[in-house]
Amino acid sequence: MHSSDSAAPHPGTEELPVEVVSDEEMAFIDAALAAATAGARPLLSSAARRAAAPLSCAAYSAAGGDIEDFPLPRRPLLARFRERRALAVTDITATEWCEKQMEFVLEHGKPERTEAMKAGSDRHAQLEQEVVERVDITIRSAEELWAVKFMNFIVGTNQLMFEGITREIPVIGVVEGSWMIGIIDEIRMPMDGISFQPILVDTKTRVRPTIPSEAQKRNGRLQLMCYKYLWDNLISEKFPAENFFSYFDLDPNYLLSDDVKQYIGSLGFSAKTFEDVLKYFKVTCDALPRSRELLFLRYELQADHSLLEEYQFAYDARWFKDQIQEVLGFWQGSRKPKFVTEEEMWKCSFCKFASKCPMIASTSRCRH
Repeated sequence: MHSSDSAAPHPGTEELPVEVVSDEEMAFIDAALAAATAGARPLLSSAARRAAAPLSCAAYSAAGGDIEDFPLPRRPLLARFRERRALAVTDITATEWCEKQMEFVLEHGKPERTEAMKAGSDRHAQLEQEVVERVDITIRSAEELWAVKFMNFIVGTNQLMFEGITREIPVIGVVEGSWMIGIIDEIRMPMDGISFQPILVDTKTRVRPTIPSEAQKRNGRLQLMCYKYLWDNLISEKFPAENFFSYFDLDPNYLLSDDVKQYIGSLGFSAKTFEDVLKYFKVTCDALPRSRELLFLRYELQADHSLLEEYQFAYDARWFKDQIQEVLGFWQGSRKPKFVTEEEMWKCSFCKFASKCPMIASTSRCRH
């Protein structure tokens, strides 16, 4: 049973995953942090604050020019656009797809969603409705939103263990030092009666009846590996509650409203404070098994939902860590955004920002 958020679109809905953070995931992020905005504290480290400090008179004299000639360094994208927020898994996959496109989206906003993207979102909503009933709940604070999300996790995982399947499960954790959230498309229990490790599945829709490119499959593999890492980390590691409360500026003693307490009570639980819900969440995580090493990626045709391809692949911890560190280098400002490789420049044909892209302009000049 879930609160009435909109269904989450996924990268790969059409030929290009130009959508970055899904509506559901961004609602998850924004609403959870809206209450903390007024008192938000800067995330810059002391070293970064020193680097951003104005030039002293001595520094100005040594530089030999006007202060205006030396603009202050820009804050990293993580601090500018995800302050007091978690990175979404779709942030990670969109960055892997094209870092320059990701930068354009952050700086100029997401392009208008295409009909193919909307169709993909509708399909995911349809799949969710097959196993999940949504209800409307009035949310009054960031703490209450997180409380409902944690209850959604509890209800969804109970459904998984008793019915063998669940969909749209929220997961959260720290990956390579950064908070990350995601919504797992589908989790199944094995049907062989032998294994009790859940199977993570992601379904993507395609406009044309063609097999996805390797770049699209790679992006899908990264997405599922993010989900697996977050799930397994919740199961095997102690949830960093104090870090969670501090980073998102949440009050563990927050008293839940009657509406939220009634919703929780309807699920068979009793909670007065936000921390009460978090305790149920941690107990649930402790009782769950790690997910299976083999992950499933499915591709359907949008027109009739016929299966185009389904394949499984093994989780690769080393590859996943390398990919995450590469992506975080972009978000943390340790390097400039990269363009796509020459072999993957076909992506530019689908990019809404191609006319503004320096690489496209440079390539065009070379051809002339």
